Amino acid sequence: MVYSFRVFKKQSPNSKLTIYLGKRDFVDHISGVEPIEGVIVIDNDYKDRKIFGQIICSFRYGREEDEVMGLNFQKDLYLASELVYPPPEKQNLTKLQDRLIKKLGPNCYPFTFVLPSNAPASVTLQPGTEDEGQPCGVHYFVKLFVGESETDRSHKRSTVTMAIRKVQYAPSKQGRQPCTVVRKDFMLSPGELELEVTLDKQLYHHGEKIATNICIRNNSNKVVKKIKVMVQQGVDVVLFQNGQYRSTVASVETQEGCPIQPGSSLQKIVYLVPLLSSNKDRRGIALDGQMKQQETNLASTTLLASSDQRDAFGIIVSYAVKVKLYLGALGGELSAELPFILMHPKPSNKGKVIHADSQADVEMFKQDTIDAEVDQ
Repeated sequence: MVYSFRVFKKQSPNSKLTIYLGKRDFVDHISGVEPIEGVIVIDNDYKDRKIFGQIICSFRYGREEDEVMGLNFQKDLYLASELVYPPPEKQNLTKLQDRLIKKLGPNCYPFTFVLPSNAPASVTLQPGTEDEGQPCGVHYFVKLFVGESETDRSHKRSTVTMAIRKVQYAPSKQGRQPCTVVRKDFMLSPGELELEVTLDKQLYHHGEKIATNICIRNNSNKVVKKIKVMVQQGVDVVLFQNGQYRSTVASVETQEGCPIQPGSSLQKIVYLVPLLSSNKDRRGIALDGQMKQQETNLASTTLLASSDQRDAFGIIVSYAVKVKLYLGALGGELSAELPFILMHPKPSNKGKVIHADSQADVEMFKQDTIDAEVDQ
């Protein structure tokens, strides 16, 4: 039996450097990040030159169209940099690198980069309908170029770049079931209004229904006229002191069971599904880091080992369910919030073992797909 495995390939404009990667999504396990492993094929004309490799984290925090009078709203962080060719004497090859070197010949050389554990996750902020240029967010790419040192200015013709993503997957275990109780008392009213909100679990996968159990006990002399349930996405652009904002990505407003008169109670379950399809073209919604020609979704929750690991150039994403009771003009409102986790499940590794008789399914990226010298 012959097994096949997928490989991503891209060439420099002069076709003298070719990069191969086994995958473009690298998983952050909180304690560490998967190494970025691949190979580069070098033309004979470059055998007497030095070739350097770098991992660049590009953080765009402003629109390109606003870059006037010398302003620049983009920071490039070099998270890893090393000499790829001439290669070091001793290298431990992975199965993928070993198979590619045997297949591609003597001009093929391996490389491995390791990202720091506190590197920010790949996140894109959705642009508005009239916005042009690269969207705001955190983007990663592998860059290989010819030069005399790693600080040399690279030439586009002898440089190859490929976009990658740093991703997180859902934990294997559920956390504690979220539950909260809030109460409100009123002036000249002997009792209080109580709102209890419970979610059926803490961890949800993208596309799952979120069941919100609402229990209202009205021991006051006020009347509950309307109930609103929302899923809110919180975005924290760490670079800015006031860079936090919230967007409602799913909501339901209902008067079913209302009005809730004094002395009565109500219990009901409301279902919500936060989806990108319901939030198309809304500026500022956080999305998972996006590749060209690939569908994406709402950004996953950012998991941190501790709050001290917030990278200054990162974007932290969180989610919460908010329930709001409307009591009329004089009664005001009563709100309760419950945070939860929204992520992708960890993909199965079945069938991904590389055997000795494997065949590579190569996906080629043409140079004319480059935007700003980076294939997205």
